[in-house]
Amino acid sequence: MTEASATVAAPPYSRINPFPATMLVNRRLSGAESEKDTRHFELDLTGWGLSFEVGDSVGVCPTNDPDLVDGIIRALGATGDESVPRLKGEPTTLREALLRDYSITQPTPKFLKAIAHRADAAPTLSYLLAPDRKQDLQTYLWGMEVVDFLIEHPSVRFTPEEFVGLLSKLQPRLYSVASSLKAFPDQVHLIVDVVRYESNGRLRKGVASSFLAERADHLPVPVFPSNAKHFHLPENPDTPIIMVGPGTGVAPFRAYLQERQVTGAKGKNWLFFGAQHVNCDFAYEEDFDTFMKEGILTRLDCAWSRDQAHKIYVQHKLADNAAEIWKWIDAEGAQFFVCGDARLAQDCPGAGRQERRSGQRIRREAEKREALQAGCVLNDEIRMTNDETEWLRAVSGWSFLRHSTFVLRHFFHLWHSKREKLTPCTRTLNSH
Repeated sequence: MTEASATVAAPPYSRINPFPATMLVNRRLSGAESEKDTRHFELDLTGWGLSFEVGDSVGVCPTNDPDLVDGIIRALGATGDESVPRLKGEPTTLREALLRDYSITQPTPKFLKAIAHRADAAPTLSYLLAPDRKQDLQTYLWGMEVVDFLIEHPSVRFTPEEFVGLLSKLQPRLYSVASSLKAFPDQVHLIVDVVRYESNGRLRKGVASSFLAERADHLPVPVFPSNAKHFHLPENPDTPIIMVGPGTGVAPFRAYLQERQVTGAKGKNWLFFGAQHVNCDFAYEEDFDTFMKEGILTRLDCAWSRDQAHKIYVQHKLADNAAEIWKWIDAEGAQFFVCGDARLAQDCPGAGRQERRSGQRIRREAEKREALQAGCVLNDEIRMTNDETEWLRAVSGWSFLRHSTFVLRHFFHLWHSKREKLTPCTRTLNSH
């Protein structure tokens, strides 16, 4: 047997076989007074043999919070050393399975039915599991995790094998890349809001965001590229682009600007950014200042929603600049990109049980934020059609544009009247 034939080629890195990246930088972007913990991460990809384009995403395969795993093992009355099946591969210990293989936060329908069936008293849950009570069940589940049901129903006993059979697979999370390989070879940069909130007297954490922020400095970060073919820069480097990226939605546009800087692209670049406060929430302020000084960023319009008595959002800036935006699109052939957080409305319907509803809102916002940055995402590309109703229904999902679709409707009529088929490229949250 020759040495060549004895050597087995390593399989290519992919979603099934993610690359073990190394954390190089874990830096907080938001100020201490900010309501958010927004982080900038830099991962070393040396040796991964793959590639991505600006506009693509990188999948992160997180592990679960060890403290939460310990809490579940205690609630089960187990030791963690019990052998349980994995979704793929050989059996492993309960602790390892809960850390790496299974989703242990959101309860599955199978788990809820098992709790209702085995509990000494769970009339509310049994009632809400009826097919016609789906919306009420979702309301009830806001702020509730798997561990809460185990603690609240101590009469329910599961063997470790039974328990993992009621869980779903731990999914990777997709994050828009915030860097260009041309500017940072063998690296990928991410911007992430770390999800933390309190519910039912317990601190909750986003699976992937807390993994990156709290544990990945000393652990491999399994990653793989995910293509977003309709969210790439125009082929013609002279084409102007208009970018709308509030919050962490600015990630791909930092990458766009880096790419255009390195390649010497001559197209104009206009960025709309939004956050709560200019003094503590201006992500990548120094980068954008540099891009402005060097002539890479042609215009920068920012909306700071909490820095004045009346709230100002990105949609207000779009409305204020509607005529100029249309001039870029119509006269100069600019392409329009949106990457944004699907925030929920701040007010819950109804006035009763205010404390409960406040907790529900926090839970929903946190889940949506985690989902945006992550696994459920994602990359919902909405293309222009000649059906105004269809298109406006699609963009109504961009909640930060929801109250200014009149701007987009105005653009639509102008596009339609000129019989042009322009494509507003979008990335937004679909569902969690």
